[in-house]
Amino acid sequence: MADFYDARGNTYFVASPESIGRFAEIPLSAAEAAMSRAQWASRAIENICRRPNGTEGKRFLSDGLLVGPFPDENVLDTPTSHNHAQGRRFSMLIVNTDGTLAERSGNGLTIFSQFLVDTGQANRMDAFVVRIHHDNPLTPWVEARIEAAVRDGRSGFWIDMGVPTVGLSAVGASPDYVGVSEFEGHSTSRVFALEQIEASWSSSQFVNVGNPHCVTFLKDQSLLPAMEQIGSQAWMPRLTAIANSTESDGVRGEGRPCKKGINLQWAAILGPDSIAARVFERGEGPTLSSGSSATAVASAARSLGLVDAKTVDVRMPGGVAPIRFDESDGILRRVMLFGEAQRSNPS
Repeated sequence: MADFYDARGNTYFVASPESIGRFAEIPLSAAEAAMSRAQWASRAIENICRRPNGTEGKRFLSDGLLVGPFPDENVLDTPTSHNHAQGRRFSMLIVNTDGTLAERSGNGLTIFSQFLVDTGQANRMDAFVVRIHHDNPLTPWVEARIEAAVRDGRSGFWIDMGVPTVGLSAVGASPDYVGVSEFEGHSTSRVFALEQIEASWSSSQFVNVGNPHCVTFLKDQSLLPAMEQIGSQAWMPRLTAIANSTESDGVRGEGRPCKKGINLQWAAILGPDSIAARVFERGEGPTLSSGSSATAVASAARSLGLVDAKTVDVRMPGGVAPIRFDESDGILRRVMLFGEAQRSNPS
């Protein structure tokens, strides 16, 4: 079972591990596949997602590869200290186009959820849990609760994006490449490499939502970079050097400020419940939308007191991503992303 899917202009190829085996040898255990990703992930990306030679535009047909569900963990789950939701559990891997693994992807999880429903493996009426494996031995997997919902007449899913953390340590940023700045009276970070590209990019907030993000706030929507600018010959190589990991299996980055790379966003506050944003993903480049980026943008703005609504709309060229903050007793319990997905035919 395999297919391309789209969510807000973000495209992923989703496939069972058995079908991936036609292109690269992969273990049928999710944990083993994650820990051995260096032996198969880049080969699978190149064989499945790379555009034909001579095709102009982006290097890959999709923004990544979703592998799952794995047969060893497609089970009826029970509550544990890690998971308080009872229901069916499915395991998967999210492979970035540089061959690394992501701990979480909002659009990726939306697509994987729709794939499970479309293939009859999950029931849209029931909540279920997706366990995302990766190659961090300290925390080898995270879990996301998936809830089917209808919002503004659209059938989709609320995706559990966890509880974001903020600051240099949250993303492993080196203080050697970061200074201190402020935005609207709030303390922020000054990323030297970004400010050297554009002087107005001087106020950033680091956020981790299962993968690292650097959200740069701008005082007006007119200052947001156009997608054409982000992908231009003047900016693209410099942004790639910042975003990509020094360990990338594709185009390597400089590790400034993060050796493992970082996703870049630019954001402008439109109101107490609305933010406009642009996205540049590590290993990929300019991206029409990203669920984890939208979560990072809203969470960064909330951490600085720039928005205070329970649900915040993050507006990207690929579409609007509603972000919901679930609290109890004044404590943030989880951040939820709403999304919908459908099969696509990449060109």
